[in-house]
Amino acid sequence: MVTAMASSAASAALVIGQEVIRGNAAQKFSGLRIAAFPQKNGNITLCSQGKSRAVMSVATDVSRFESVSMAPADPILGVSEAFKKDNSDKKLNLGVGAYRTEELQPYVLEVVKKAEKKMLEGGDNKEYLPIEGLAAFNKVTAELLLGADNAAIKENRVATVQGLSGTGSLRLGAAFLQRYFPGTTVYISSPTWGNHKNIFNDAGVPWKEYRYFDPKTVGLDFEGMIEDIQNAPEGSIILLHGCAHNPTGIDPTPEQWEKIADLIQSKNHMAFFDVAYQNLGLYAERVGAINAIVSSSDVAVRVKSQLKRLARPMYSNPPVHGARIVANVVGDSTMFDEWRAEMQMMAGRIKAVRQNLYDELSSKDKSGKDWSFVLKQIGMFSFTGLNKAQSDNMTDKWHVYMTKDGRISLAGLNLAKCAYLADAIIDSFYNVQ
Repeated sequence: MVTAMASSAASAALVIGQEVIRGNAAQKFSGLRIAAFPQKNGNITLCSQGKSRAVMSVATDVSRFESVSMAPADPILGVSEAFKKDNSDKKLNLGVGAYRTEELQPYVLEVVKKAEKKMLEGGDNKEYLPIEGLAAFNKVTAELLLGADNAAIKENRVATVQGLSGTGSLRLGAAFLQRYFPGTTVYISSPTWGNHKNIFNDAGVPWKEYRYFDPKTVGLDFEGMIEDIQNAPEGSIILLHGCAHNPTGIDPTPEQWEKIADLIQSKNHMAFFDVAYQNLGLYAERVGAINAIVSSSDVAVRVKSQLKRLARPMYSNPPVHGARIVANVVGDSTMFDEWRAEMQMMAGRIKAVRQNLYDELSSKDKSGKDWSFVLKQIGMFSFTGLNKAQSDNMTDKWHVYMTKDGRISLAGLNLAKCAYLADAIIDSFYNVQ
């Protein structure tokens, strides 16, 4: 790395390792792709990024960046940061939705290890992918989502572009909506995943909420949901969670889904599904995709071209490693069956924890409160119904780290900690207003 330092406008030096180059020699670096940020006193900061490029900066006493305020901690990822600073042996991290073993350790699926071994032995290179990503990944992604025999796939009516995980794919979709449906409002469930609003805000897409969670029943407010979708202006965009709604774990029944679909069609709304957590455990690989299902193959080609056009200045092209893992696992029938078996094991552990937590809550709470909502919710999360003050008590007193909306990740819980967590929930629910 190359760093340039200056104590005044008249004196500058480049430090390369242990060697100092002064004066005009410091101006002779060429071939760097740099960005210049002017400072208040006339000096500049020069930055270059890239694996093989140098970084050069001219420091000044007064920076134009002095007015930049500290951003608040992320409501989800910030939970893990706080957890790491806690030295208590009782602490529990139930914030981030990432699967853990019964020993509360990260888990790499055996079929993922098998796929990576296959990739290593095959000598796969690290060349850039096309803007739209890995073709084999895009194919299996669409087929997994819709079914290989789906008419839209057979008729080439699906435009698929690999994105930077689910978050990046949503952001790409939001940019597309902003460009081709400007001013159209996206309707988001109340509550929803903490990053949905950020994504649409940053893309300049207006949003409103539709009713979803009923705090009285700790269940779905289906009538409110239908009423709000009905009252949305024709042609609105309705953001829906494909399964295991985040953060509530509450999904419509198949019959309710039929009614939602009929209503969206009758109102000429656009359904925008966020389908998260496909359980390959590739959290750090940032692999995901956006699929646009359209009316004809010609439209699909044009939509894909515009998604690529948007992706190019955002991130150019996506990473390959995780995409190859998915393509290998989902595209191979034997490995797919192995994946399904591991998923059943993982889901089974979470179900066992959910049942045990319900049993502990029911046995410890002598008030007769119905805790059955814990069992009715599905997926990785449970929406406890605790408010912010009660959630703070969970953390401050009990060292249980969770999001402030009352969501806990059961994937981060084990059987041994269920009784402790039940004590924390009961104390927070009854003793904190």
